[in-house]
Amino acid sequence: MRITSTSCICPVLVCLCFVQRCYGAAHHGSIKVTRNQTKHIEGETEVHHRPKRGWVWNQFFVLEEHMGPDPQYVGKLHSNSDKGDGSVKYILTGEGAGTIFIIDDTTGDIHSTKSLDREQKTHYVLHAQAIDRRTNKPLEPESEFIIKVQDINDNAPKFTDGPYIVTVPEMSEMGTSVLQVTATDADDPTYGNSARVVYSILQGQPYFSVDPKTGVIRTALHNMDREAREHYSVVIQAKDMAGQVGGLSGSTTVNITLTDVNDNPPRFPQKHYQLYVPESAQVGSAVGKIKANDADTGSNADMKYTIINGDGSGVFSISTDKETREGILSLKKPLNYEKKKSYTLNIEGANTHLDFRFSHLGPFKDVTMLKIIVGDVDEPPLFTMPSYVMEVYENAKIGTAVGTVTAQDPDTANSLVRYFIDHNTEEDRYFTIDASTGTIKTAKIFDREETPWYNITVAASEIDNPGLVSHVPVGVKILDVNDNPPELARDYDVVVCENAKPGQVIQTVTATDKDNSANGARFHFSLDEGLSLNPNFTLRDNEDNTASILTRQRRYSRTTQDIYYLPVLISDGGVPPLSSSSTLTIRVCACERDGRVRTCHAEAFLSSAGLSTGALIAILLCVVILLAIVVLFITLRRSKKEPLIISEEDVRENVVTYDDEGGGEEDTEAFDITALRNPSAAEELKYRRDVRPEVKPAPKHHPSSGLDSIDVQEFIKQRLAEADLDPSVPPYDSLQTYAYEGHRSEAGSISSLDSATTHSDQDYNYLGDWGPEFKKLAELYGEIESERTT
Repeated sequence: MRITSTSCICPVLVCLCFVQRCYGAAHHGSIKVTRNQTKHIEGETEVHHRPKRGWVWNQFFVLEEHMGPDPQYVGKLHSNSDKGDGSVKYILTGEGAGTIFIIDDTTGDIHSTKSLDREQKTHYVLHAQAIDRRTNKPLEPESEFIIKVQDINDNAPKFTDGPYIVTVPEMSEMGTSVLQVTATDADDPTYGNSARVVYSILQGQPYFSVDPKTGVIRTALHNMDREAREHYSVVIQAKDMAGQVGGLSGSTTVNITLTDVNDNPPRFPQKHYQLYVPESAQVGSAVGKIKANDADTGSNADMKYTIINGDGSGVFSISTDKETREGILSLKKPLNYEKKKSYTLNIEGANTHLDFRFSHLGPFKDVTMLKIIVGDVDEPPLFTMPSYVMEVYENAKIGTAVGTVTAQDPDTANSLVRYFIDHNTEEDRYFTIDASTGTIKTAKIFDREETPWYNITVAASEIDNPGLVSHVPVGVKILDVNDNPPELARDYDVVVCENAKPGQVIQTVTATDKDNSANGARFHFSLDEGLSLNPNFTLRDNEDNTASILTRQRRYSRTTQDIYYLPVLISDGGVPPLSSSSTLTIRVCACERDGRVRTCHAEAFLSSAGLSTGALIAILLCVVILLAIVVLFITLRRSKKEPLIISEEDVRENVVTYDDEGGGEEDTEAFDITALRNPSAAEELKYRRDVRPEVKPAPKHHPSSGLDSIDVQEFIKQRLAEADLDPSVPPYDSLQTYAYEGHRSEAGSISSLDSATTHSDQDYNYLGDWGPEFKKLAELYGEIESERTT
């Protein structure tokens, strides 16, 4: 089979395919074996023959970007089975078969119907086969071949990372590397010079250069100064075809900025400056600014200002503003035009960050002279002292002079001064001041013990210019006089034991004085001389502002006297001396042997009989236990003996309740209650209905006429005897209520229910003589009698 491929630009590539029976040769291609033939002869061994060679190929080539009106011819397929009679049919399958590549099934010619782009797809793999047109059976095995897209220079180089922004320090050496740029070409680098790129600089000379092969950009000049030019725009071109004519090119921009280095020293614009400062400027305030220029930026321009000499170095100070890089001149001491009218300062400005590579460009500092003119202003009066402290005795009369303040006009005019007190606080109202002389006087009577110190503010202003006012603080100390007598430091609880011995110290007392130590540092203690000698206690002055209370007898008894009173006289050492009298209360208490107080109350007197505290506690516990047992017993008794019948509505007085325990609820039918209520209603003896009697007693007959005159007491006795002799009575008690009062008494009713409606002549005043227990009863009956009389 013969395959032919052609190209418009490259030489014609012709591939010959022929069949060799005995041997096969391939020229820049491959050999395809169509089939293996094996001959079997019966009775002989198997014989293998050489395979028959079929297709001999070379790969096809097709030019990319074909723009002609007709399909581009690729090549031709031909089988050795093709006799030219049209019986062989060629079939093409694989990538792009039928769409991009078409084949003439009779002649085997292959054409490309579309323009191809190698950068999108470099080759196509297809399959070819020859079949018999009549039987559709393959004449040769299917073979694979490749169609390669041949590159043309249709892609320009591109800078994928551009544009670029880069920096390089100023004053760099020539040839300093700045940046390396790289351009890419999509064409085939293995075929021709389509992808061979060279670099060149289109813009940026003579400051920068570029290596044509590597694309490295370098500085081309010495000592490029940022202060002269800071930004550069460099255009780099990349051209394929090794830079030859007809090659495609691309470009990019590289923006280069020179960074600063400290290569410029600071410089003051002037060598002499003059500054006006009024004498009224406040200490610590900023009075002026000065600045040295530095062409550098950032930290390379940082500087520090100092005053190196001059007669004003002690009056002024200078600091550096880091934001504006200015020198701020401040006032350290107040100015006075009348004393000094001008000052001279030498100010230095120096860089703080030095680069020793450029020290030959220095020195990196500069000096200028500043003359300060002090301006005269109308100043407020000036006090002779920054503050005043005065003294005055307490209890001094109103109008007493405390002290004098003095102020003067510091100006040359020396105007008169007027004084006054700012009544801003309550303390300022306690003093007055003479407007002309500045003498301060009291406006109230002071008590040192109440307030020992006062703070006021005195103001002074010029008479000609009242708006100029100055102030001065004045402290007034109130001096002490001996006007408070001493007194005991506290209320003492003095205790003496019953078993105290004579001369025993039972208490040490101290005194206090509201006056200060100058009028009361030494206290004297004594007993009141106006009283007779105390036989029980005495006092001893310890001469250290304390006194001791001592006993004078051997034993004390609470039963005889449990409290003693001891007057004590206390005097101070002031001028004149003052004294006061205080009374100590001394209690008599029972104490242990070691002196500890056991008790001071009267209910503990039993302890003198020899009973200890533990014994008393044991006795009290026994009494409490016995009381608890009694209360519990009474509570149980009351809970068991609740009455069966309690009638709160029965107002008759002669109702007797027998709390005998009976046989229960049914035992109320053991007797005829009707007979007990009215004896005249009893006709016969009624037996119990709840118990069947074993022996029925003989009936007892009573004449009805006798019932009218029978006595109730005799009737009850008779019934009681019958009940005792009745064998049917159960062996348990029953509760019976006898509510019959009997026949009316001839003496009438003795009930007090009707007493409120009757008058009584009885006198109840004797109840008042029976004591407080009957006081309420006497008042009650007395009120009843008075109401009846009314």
